[in-house]
Amino acid sequence: MKIVRRDFIRDGPGSVKMVPEEADDLWLAYNLISEGDSVLAVTVRKVLREAASGGRDAERVKLKLEIKVEGIEYDKEGSVLRIRGKNILENEHVKIGAFHTLEVELHRPFLLRKEIWDSVTLDVLHQASDPTASADLAVVLMQEGLAHILLVGKSVTTTRSRVETSIPRKHGPAVAGYDKALNKFFDNVLMSFLKHVDFNVVRCAVIASPGFTKDQFHRHLMLEAERKSLRSIIENKSRIVLVHTTSGYKHSLREVLDAPNVMNMIKDTKAAQEVRALKDFFAMLSNDPARACYGPKHVEVAHERLAVQTLLITDELFRNSDIPTRQRYVNLVDSVKNSGGTTHIFSSMHVSGEQLAQLTGIAAILRFPLPDLEDIEM
Repeated sequence: MKIVRRDFIRDGPGSVKMVPEEADDLWLAYNLISEGDSVLAVTVRKVLREAASGGRDAERVKLKLEIKVEGIEYDKEGSVLRIRGKNILENEHVKIGAFHTLEVELHRPFLLRKEIWDSVTLDVLHQASDPTASADLAVVLMQEGLAHILLVGKSVTTTRSRVETSIPRKHGPAVAGYDKALNKFFDNVLMSFLKHVDFNVVRCAVIASPGFTKDQFHRHLMLEAERKSLRSIIENKSRIVLVHTTSGYKHSLREVLDAPNVMNMIKDTKAAQEVRALKDFFAMLSNDPARACYGPKHVEVAHERLAVQTLLITDELFRNSDIPTRQRYVNLVDSVKNSGGTTHIFSSMHVSGEQLAQLTGIAAILRFPLPDLEDIEM
């Protein structure tokens, strides 16, 4: 995210002008913008004009609108943010109070005004403007005839490509067509790999599959790289890692992020830290359950007793339209940090964030056991 201008007071009002430069930036903007904020951007609106013939013509006009946010929707596939609300800027074409939907897209600047820039929004803003935190990992999840190419970014996991090829069975009369179909499948995956995986951006690329499909594709990749002098692959072959998974479907991404050889290469990235923290939480929950808790009430009581060592919370909880509820979670994060604890705000667009959301979206690893927490009603 390119930050053009900042003009705000911490825990007070102000504005930031920014330009989203990649898909992750739109997700971060989605987490920054709340109901009650206002967003100023250039938009296109249909305007009716009187024609010379006496009729009325519709014309598309570019104009600057500022709307008070009443609703916000993130379209991951289309890489666009739709912000609904009432216009609050005097304009010859759109009355004050008229409803409009602003679309915030890549490379289009917008200005965000807030009444309160709290610590969580400032953390999101810092993360958005940090150029080192772009896509960390490219993953080719495959099985015979099916491959998904995924990019794991700082906040969002996006599917860049899905490759499907019909492959005949390896037995009986169809065996002759098997090798030919498999090679065609590998060629298609290779084309997608070259198109979507940029080693200037990602730290490593993972090829993952059940059985030997990953090894066969890796061999195909290396042979083609030598044959066609594909420098990006030849120069980065040490950054291509093979991992065993149970399937080539997207849910197996969890197994990739658990693999030690992958974690070593991305250990200081946000996605890896989230995975490690969640793993530690589940380990504590099964080995020493009195030192792990989840659910807002249990976590808050544990923190009142200064027992929270690590707080795990999803970004979804900060998008609550109820301001006091949102502020309650912001205060909890600040208070845990101030008492020497660690906080991890999980992206709900990553597999680890989805797992945490199933556990109410908030959990904690405790400094000391609190066996009586179980008696407190959730």
